[in-house]
Amino acid sequence: MSMSEAFAAKGRPLRVAMVTNIPAPYRIPVLERLARQPGCELHVVYCSGIEPDRAWQLQQGAFQATYLKPRFVTFRSRYVHINPDVWSALGKVKPDVVITTGFNPTHLLAYAWARLHGAAHVPMTDGTWTSENLLSGVHRFLRRVVYAGSGAFIGASEGSMALYRSYGLAASRMFKSHLCANNEAFLAMPPVTKVHDLLVAGRIVAGKNPMFALAVAQRLAQRMGPRLQRPVRLAFLGSGEMEAEVRAAAAQLPTDQVRVDFLGFAQQDSLPGHYARARVLLFPTAMDTWGVVANEACAAGLPVIVTPEAGVAGDLVLDGVNGRVMPMDVERWAQAAEQLLCDEVMYAAMSRAACSQVVAYNFDAAATGIWDAVKMAVSGGAR
Repeated sequence: MSMSEAFAAKGRPLRVAMVTNIPAPYRIPVLERLARQPGCELHVVYCSGIEPDRAWQLQQGAFQATYLKPRFVTFRSRYVHINPDVWSALGKVKPDVVITTGFNPTHLLAYAWARLHGAAHVPMTDGTWTSENLLSGVHRFLRRVVYAGSGAFIGASEGSMALYRSYGLAASRMFKSHLCANNEAFLAMPPVTKVHDLLVAGRIVAGKNPMFALAVAQRLAQRMGPRLQRPVRLAFLGSGEMEAEVRAAAAQLPTDQVRVDFLGFAQQDSLPGHYARARVLLFPTAMDTWGVVANEACAAGLPVIVTPEAGVAGDLVLDGVNGRVMPMDVERWAQAAEQLLCDEVMYAAMSRAACSQVVAYNFDAAATGIWDAVKMAVSGGAR
């Protein structure tokens, strides 16, 4: 008898509470599928309805949710949530399993509630060994404490699995729940005229290196020269604190070499059309624990050029298969983009591989990974 069946025999489903920062478009469909698992009663506890650097317009998912009173501080451009009312919120839900998606004070309070009340605990991260390699001793100590009292572990990528292994955790207790895009919406997009050679998607902030993308576009134009017979077209899809600076820099580029379009922030339903009009995604991030823009690009059939610092590198994006993974070097990136734009056979092969590779990264599989971890935690208890 499975754990969910055992709880059903007692006359009630397995109550699962997930404590997480804010609603996200790539998580809501996963949580809806988790809530539909037979024997699962899901309740999501959000630290806040939104954070200042997000502009998503989202509908409430088809699951129970509680929004705590927003309390956070900004530290190194990150929002650190401190919600003491998470304690009373969990007391009302009375979960059998508590999932926490970080190590903010709110998450640590939720972990403490679980331990004190006999609930199983499952940490969930999209962090990687690379992204957490420089954490302080205090941060590592807190993780060791939480991991020692947890029954299973959820990660978004191979990098997350490497992170868990670095703490000596058993592979049998690790479960993968990828970050996903709405693959079907992108794959169903009818063919449209390609407008942009290069696309940069996401927030226009320093960590995404928008100036580097401008330099790549200009160098690509210089390399291709008269063969192209028009300017290289680069588009920024998104907004952010560096937008005015990037616009000013773009205006200084020779108009006969590079044309830069700023498409602004786009809501989820308009994304497939924007990607469909581009040829190659540039993702020169300094550090992304995953990078859902790569999911979106692959689903739209775009090869991706990405830095090794993104979680998708070597996982969703495979070098030479559906894109290129390489350090930030203007000449190398321009050469890679030139090969893709000039070699139709290579481009077609990588485009097909991108669509094929992203299929496994879907909402159903992500929900299954979470549910499997929950069942493991309930059956096995704390390590």
